[in-house]
Amino acid sequence: MKAYELTSWLEKKYPADAAEDWDNVGLLTGDDTNEISHVFLALDLTEETLAEAIRDGADMIITHHPMIFSGIKKINNHSFTGRKIITLIRKGIVYYAMHTNYDVLGMADLSAAYTKMHNTEVLSVTEERNGEVQGFGRVGDLPEEMTLREYAQLIKKSLKLNDVKVYGDLDSRVKRAAVCTGSGKSMIQDAIKAGADVYVTGDIDHHTGIDTVAQGLALIDAGHYGTEYVFMDAMKKELAQAFPDLKISCAEVKSPYTIL
Repeated sequence: MKAYELTSWLEKKYPADAAEDWDNVGLLTGDDTNEISHVFLALDLTEETLAEAIRDGADMIITHHPMIFSGIKKINNHSFTGRKIITLIRKGIVYYAMHTNYDVLGMADLSAAYTKMHNTEVLSVTEERNGEVQGFGRVGDLPEEMTLREYAQLIKKSLKLNDVKVYGDLDSRVKRAAVCTGSGKSMIQDAIKAGADVYVTGDIDHHTGIDTVAQGLALIDAGHYGTEYVFMDAMKKELAQAFPDLKISCAEVKSPYTIL
């Protein structure tokens, strides 16, 4: 199949105009008239991930985070981004990214499922699309009231993480939760206004953590990678169902950091 057949399908389901203005999504490098037979999925296109995709024989790569966010004045082997662009073009690999458009139209509901919420609502509204309110994150009810410790353990198990960082009294009771994958501290006030007892996200700094607890909201920092790597498995299932003849593989699930 041609690469544009796949990108057209993705664009219909996760249109680029649902992305934030600062974002950079869609076809980032390559010729979409190329024939493709093997798609490689990853959260980030690092040099190591690109090498893994090449070893697997992929002719198209789809990532959640875009490799290119802003304008580039030089493309050469002296920068890691330049080296990746050169390698993609040399190998004839088509590269596509789907970031905040997927956050709004896919990741939000996916994260609510992983965090065991029901009766969910949009956490931070961005627009109305096809008669439905869309936006980042979700807020909803937990299956039952539990302690913050129990919910943090549930998150750790559900996302298959080695650890999570918790701000708040571990013995406090939580019933209503909010979630936004990646770096979601900008939506803390949305979670408070929505009446959440606990907010699951990533990239929480020291002062944000203690100030949020002071406002009555507990935090579970499951990490940027820890909350978003699920993109790969979810997209693999979608593509396998829509394009059964297409080979699909995923980057190794491996946190970019190690806690000693």
